[in-house]
Amino acid sequence: MLNKICFVTFCLFICLTVYADAQQRKMLPLRVSSNGRYFETSDGKPFFWLGDTGWLLFTRLTREETEQYLSDRQQKGFNVIQVMVLPSVGAANIYGDSALIARNVAHPLTTNGSQFSDTVQYDYWDHMDFVVAKAAEKGLYMALVPVWGSPVKAGLVTEKDATSYASFLAKRYKDQPNVIWMNGGDIKGSDSMNVWMAIGNTLHKEDPGHLVTYHPRGRAQSSDWFHNASWLAFNMFQSGHRRYDQDTSAGDKKYGEDNWRYVTVDYNRKPVKPVIDGEPSYEGIPQGLHDTLEPFWKDCDVRRYAYWSVFAGACGYTYGHNAVMQMHKHGDGRGVYGVREFWETAINSPGAGQMIYLKKLIYSRGYADRVPDQSLVSDSGTGYRHLLATRGKDYAFVYSYTGRNIPVNMGRIAGSRVKASWYDPRNGNTSEIGVYPNKGVMVFDPPGEEQNGNDWVLVIDKMK
Repeated sequence: MLNKICFVTFCLFICLTVYADAQQRKMLPLRVSSNGRYFETSDGKPFFWLGDTGWLLFTRLTREETEQYLSDRQQKGFNVIQVMVLPSVGAANIYGDSALIARNVAHPLTTNGSQFSDTVQYDYWDHMDFVVAKAAEKGLYMALVPVWGSPVKAGLVTEKDATSYASFLAKRYKDQPNVIWMNGGDIKGSDSMNVWMAIGNTLHKEDPGHLVTYHPRGRAQSSDWFHNASWLAFNMFQSGHRRYDQDTSAGDKKYGEDNWRYVTVDYNRKPVKPVIDGEPSYEGIPQGLHDTLEPFWKDCDVRRYAYWSVFAGACGYTYGHNAVMQMHKHGDGRGVYGVREFWETAINSPGAGQMIYLKKLIYSRGYADRVPDQSLVSDSGTGYRHLLATRGKDYAFVYSYTGRNIPVNMGRIAGSRVKASWYDPRNGNTSEIGVYPNKGVMVFDPPGEEQNGNDWVLVIDKMK
């Protein structure tokens, strides 16, 4: 009887393994579209990046918790998870497995055993393999930061060791379809540039099948240093966690909260490359990041960053929540950045659930021909009253964060008549406004009183 039970268990294990492998094979690596504006899978299907920030996923969660987190993000429509491979050179996972020998990135601590298999005795890298494979099962891409910026800036990573480490990563993950490389990590490219160039060049050379970008410090963009680097497939910027009036650091570009300005700058660079806001203000984090007496960013704020940047021409958007990005758990004490929640409840914060409506809206109309077009509005406005407009050949979207009146220059899309509708970013509902001639200037008044967070998307479609 025991042998029969063991045989059935073995068969079940084989079936589950085959199923997981089949799910993983369904995923295709990403590439940049031929026009250089967005991503697509290797079979040519458009891909809208909807990312979540899970920086400490590899080090803070058990395998069971990982399954819970990834399942939730899959259900909420996210398709990219941003994670640190090495938050520090002393990194260890929840099971106590250290990543490195003697804190040297050139010497990963690995054990004998089959790669990407769930063995009884597994190490830091086996656990990471498990997470990457589990994400692939759920259709999630993993944007992996090889090593965070702080240990590099501290001089703990040499150019030679960085090259060796990047080679290790490239060889280990080059056959995984759901990997994206995110060089850097909250740091200027000019800080230890030789290390970042070594990592970028090595990943690009030894793993040419995966995209590589650079995650910079707040209020900065990868193009400040690496736009023409052969390894940089797309630009990323960090619009950061400050308000307009908190930009006091020397060297800030003074774009403030206008993350759409970063998009506009990179959108117009040559050669053309996709651009994305890889770290805007997180939901549930203090405005300005460090002072917990300041107001905390809310769901309406993350919606504003999302629609502003995408309508300005970004190829997607990365959401973040304070408790989730640090995987804050019971028993952790106070945590950092004034965190008030635990990750397993914070995954259900309103902003996280609302991001899917942006993705659905973008996929609902022609994808490849969408361009930013501020000529659609006769008065763009400033600050929170700024309107962002984008269009395709036969449709247009205009986003208002405050619900202010939207003066539209008609005739920018095809057709003699158009249908206008309101799209609610909070729930994805659409309500029809009416049918209008496609000429002159039309002023549309969104529902509700004008105030911060009463955001709406005006949708204009060509009448068939």
